[in-house]
Amino acid sequence: MIASPTWFSVAQWIAIVFTALTLATLVYSIFVFRAARAYMRSRRQPLPNFFPAVSILKPVKGVDPEMYEAFASHCCQDYPGDYEILFGAGSMRDPAVALVEKLQRNFPQQQIRLVICPELLGANGKVSNLVQMVPQAHFDHLLINDSDIRVTSHYLRQVMPAFALSSDTKKKVGMVTALYRGNSHGTLGSRLEALGISTDFMPGALTARWMEKGMRFGLGSTLAMTREALNAIGGLIPLVDHLADDYELGARIFHAGYRVELAREVVETSIPAYSFCQFAAHQLRWARGVRDARPLGYLGLLVTFGVPWALANVIASAASLDSIALLSVMLCVRFAMAASIGVGVLGDRATLHDLWLLPLRDVVALAIWFWSFADDVVVWRGERFHVRDGKLIREKQ
Repeated sequence: MIASPTWFSVAQWIAIVFTALTLATLVYSIFVFRAARAYMRSRRQPLPNFFPAVSILKPVKGVDPEMYEAFASHCCQDYPGDYEILFGAGSMRDPAVALVEKLQRNFPQQQIRLVICPELLGANGKVSNLVQMVPQAHFDHLLINDSDIRVTSHYLRQVMPAFALSSDTKKKVGMVTALYRGNSHGTLGSRLEALGISTDFMPGALTARWMEKGMRFGLGSTLAMTREALNAIGGLIPLVDHLADDYELGARIFHAGYRVELAREVVETSIPAYSFCQFAAHQLRWARGVRDARPLGYLGLLVTFGVPWALANVIASAASLDSIALLSVMLCVRFAMAASIGVGVLGDRATLHDLWLLPLRDVVALAIWFWSFADDVVVWRGERFHVRDGKLIREKQ
């Protein structure tokens, strides 16, 4: 009988902590809505008539789902300026080379070149290829995106004029990046990955942009930059060992005194048919990369896991009416945020179909957040690395 009050007191304190975290998430949700509104307002700003010649650089390794369709979407641009597309492969034996050659046959009017990048300059093979591709590019505006990115015909029309956007500051635009949504391929892991992009990662990117009064990092879906800005940070060579190279590239350009703009275009990435374990491994690699690149922001993610905290609060409170009411409110706000960002901002209609998976996805995301602190190992394209100070260190066999 004596132990009961003590146990009750401990349970109360635990419930208070979970309640506070849930309430913090509700406050964060307000920030997300305001950030989304600010971005949508910026999309209504007229774009200047600025259409510079641009070299699109696409490093490739292996074949991803719907990769040829993604390639082809870049060849159908309604763009007044000149543009070329360079594909960088490690060797002629790479399976992606056949798709590039097919593209050249099907789009003979387009400037498409294959660049063989035989040197492995660091642990990050993608950046290693890009270092060898940049000298081959003909134009002073460079645009890098991943091999699985699919775009609309007005992609370049929406991205490139952002370099001439006016601002209260005198800083030049050094980079333009873009939001993206995921196209899943049926499996649970693939659907959870796409759902996380639209309802977690992109809302977080928009909120960071709003709170920091502008973008201070890049997203790998689109990394358009001037050659001047790239040269100002020493080129891509310093990034050949970095895991979060897209984030780091944008951050370095920002800290070199340039503006990073967020384009009004939303592109699409193809999500492989991940098993649940493959999904978890990919999320863990992303989590450890963000933890290392942006440690304070990563700690701040604790206030984004409202549904798991509200569920834990129900358990700690022995399913009290107050805790159930708080969970109900949290679910409503979470679903509203997912729909408004996923569908309203990103145009991802699959978000609505998979809303019922959102609580599961959020619980898994919190588990991965804790798991990310257990080690510094990531698995990338079948190789194991340690992540230290943002850099990849190949694990010794």
